[in-house]
Amino acid sequence: MGLPLTVADWPPAPIRTERLLLRPPEARDRPAFVDLGCDPVVNRFTGGGRERATLEREMPAVPADRPGQLVVEHEGRLVGWFGVSRHDPARPGRVLPDGGELELSWVTPVAAWGHGWATEAGRAVLAWVDARFDEPVVVCTQVANTASRRLAARLGFTEAGRFEEHGALQWFGVRHPGTP
Repeated sequence: MGLPLTVADWPPAPIRTERLLLRPPEARDRPAFVDLGCDPVVNRFTGGGRERATLEREMPAVPADRPGQLVVEHEGRLVGWFGVSRHDPARPGRVLPDGGELELSWVTPVAAWGHGWATEAGRAVLAWVDARFDEPVVVCTQVANTASRRLAARLGFTEAGRFEEHGALQWFGVRHPGTP
């Protein structure tokens, strides 16, 4: 199993693409993270949006403040979040004998859909992961979430399995280092 991600594992400077800035989360991102967490459309495949008052009370001052988490900005506006963490080996799905693969996650607001920003951001994150780590990356999403499965395919993920989790059939994909 891979070791947990640490601050030393993650880029010290933001990642820039042609149209985007990917940077660590800051306190100013909190309102956008609350909005993302409340949105029932964005969270359709993760149990629905949560109550705003609950999120306001529970969310830390700097949301997603841990190694491997990046806010995606376009022209100074938050258009998504990408995270890389270790897939919990106790959960279903694995490609390494002991599990603990790197796992890519993302969330984008509805207003950001259809612009190609998630593909651009995902490719940038995976290019950095390929340069830093020599190991597969996995992704898990509901089979019913066709938009996330299409994004995973654009990012080079192929199906490695399906399983039941959280009351729904899950799609488990893998991308090996150097996949275009």
